[in-house]
Amino acid sequence: MELDDAYANATHIPGGADYPAKWAALAQAFRDNALCELDLPYGETPRQRFDLFHPSRLSKGLIIFVHGGYWLRFDKSYWSHLAAGPLADGWSVAMPSYDLCPDVRISQIGEQIGRAIAVIGARVAGPVRLCGHSAGGQLVARHANAARVENVVSVSPVSDLAPLQRTRMNADLRIDAAEARTESPVHLPPPATPVTVWVGGAERPAFLDQAKWLAEAWNCTHVVAPGAHHFNVIEALADPQSPLTQTLVG
Repeated sequence: MELDDAYANATHIPGGADYPAKWAALAQAFRDNALCELDLPYGETPRQRFDLFHPSRLSKGLIIFVHGGYWLRFDKSYWSHLAAGPLADGWSVAMPSYDLCPDVRISQIGEQIGRAIAVIGARVAGPVRLCGHSAGGQLVARHANAARVENVVSVSPVSDLAPLQRTRMNADLRIDAAEARTESPVHLPPPATPVTVWVGGAERPAFLDQAKWLAEAWNCTHVVAPGAHHFNVIEALADPQSPLTQTLVG
């Protein structure tokens, strides 16, 4: 199917199949040396857990990073190293897991992320900033108006779920017309919170379109990172001086 290929990332990235193992190794090495609390609960199911990374000085506030994987795969353990940039600037960083489709629907995952924001926010004083990648970009955009949230960076988001209804993934995602309407950020009113839509310049055309649609719908900042593809566009979060990190913490 044409849309299956349009939303396939790994097959169009050199060495794409090797990235998950690379992420997991980097994340484990980072956790081994980080000041952190692991597997803290925010809900009742085993996957409703978060890791909380603490800076070496008084925290400026809280950044919550929500991972991607088409709401079907991955968990918090793959991304710990991406906390390095915000931590160096003095921010606490939390990374939640969440239940996956088909065990739950995307709308239920959204409810879990809303609960995670509230529970984690109660542990860390100060402002809250959200960053999410791919499916996580959809999830943080849906919560841009959550209490205390003052900045959202949505990286390579799936901002309109409707095209995914026509992919093989939808056998597990189970997106219907109603959910596509209610859970797609492009159909929501622009939030009062500042939002930046960030996408790699070398991403699949479908993701370039998804980013453009959200930026246009919300009239928000739209950044295309030259040469970055869907898997390495978020690596910049590990660098305190990168434009992506500075957009999140600045």
